[in-house]
Amino acid sequence: MSSPLLFEPIDLRQIRAKNRIVVSPMCQYSALQGQVNDWHLVHLGKFAQGGAGIVFVEATAVEARGRITHGDLGLWSEAQIPGLARIAEFVRAQGAVPAIQLAHAGRKASMARPWYGNGPLTGEDAARGDAAWATVGPTVAPVDAGWQLPAPAGEADLKAILDAFVAAARRAERAGFDIVELHAAHGYLLHSFLSPVSNTRADRYGGGLENRMRFPLEVVRAVRAAWPAEKPLFTRCSCIDDVQGGWSLEDTVQFARELAKAGADLVDCSSGGISGSATAATKTLLRRVPGFQLPFAERVRRDAGLKTMAVGLILTPQQAEQALQAGRADLIAVGREALFNPNWPLHAALELGGDPEFGRWPRQYGWWLTRREASLQREGIARRPVQYPMKSA
Repeated sequence: MSSPLLFEPIDLRQIRAKNRIVVSPMCQYSALQGQVNDWHLVHLGKFAQGGAGIVFVEATAVEARGRITHGDLGLWSEAQIPGLARIAEFVRAQGAVPAIQLAHAGRKASMARPWYGNGPLTGEDAARGDAAWATVGPTVAPVDAGWQLPAPAGEADLKAILDAFVAAARRAERAGFDIVELHAAHGYLLHSFLSPVSNTRADRYGGGLENRMRFPLEVVRAVRAAWPAEKPLFTRCSCIDDVQGGWSLEDTVQFARELAKAGADLVDCSSGGISGSATAATKTLLRRVPGFQLPFAERVRRDAGLKTMAVGLILTPQQAEQALQAGRADLIAVGREALFNPNWPLHAALELGGDPEFGRWPRQYGWWLTRREASLQREGIARRPVQYPMKSA
């Protein structure tokens, strides 16, 4: 394969990504009072050096009560801009597009970090300095038994949250990011308004599909108006709730059509999370096999006419390339596979025959690797291929 589609540039409004590989937003739960630190710089910098076309900063709370945990990043303050600007600058310097996901955890806020239980904050968490805080949701219904009761969001709350999204988007632009993604998945606030499982309101923000879409679409329209016209706006969706009676793929297609009208450029197609953790789910109807969410990206792309990003156990370069060639998605996102191998994009180029001279590598590395390759060839030694944990189904 001389010219893999995975490594063709793509234009998103006036922003060009050098390839179709995206590193997903992945919470590190390592911030202090919402501020980035050197962990985040090195974590995200590795992916930019590793050859990804777009690198996303993790879910970044638009207000303090919208954090998932005490370790979440935030962009509710001007003081949080400089640290994020340093990351955006470094990512761009490596040839990747710096991107950021803006989020509000809603009723799933005030959680313990995963290594402390990944559930509601307890007295033990408070003893280590992670005390619970008040949360907000569509109604007073909690995520599950034992979880904090959220305050039902009134009109003033919704206006404040919408304004917080807009202010965070403006700060993201000042910090140097070229893509903003709004998090409307995994049971967080915007998703909790969409889903009939969590949204049982009787006002204009609840009931039928049109009403349940109202607040998320208001946020999208407001952020689009504030975000520079030349820069793309993504929306992450849980394409299905993965529970009986929940949000469906047909709902997502309709929502995507409305997103397009509101000025969104792409749907990031995920799933689940309305009733529990999206990243550590055990009680699911959907089998989590390699590429298990690709059908969602394909359906939305075909039926809503909007670009999509595929994510979900995309493990091998061949799997990613086949999905693009088949028109199932426009971008391929890797998350935990990038944690396993931060150089996944560079290794993918080698695997697909798109970089025999190591030209895609940082020159500080490629210079050495070309000489190693020459030495191996002189001795008739085959370079060991990249080993993946499992093959795609």
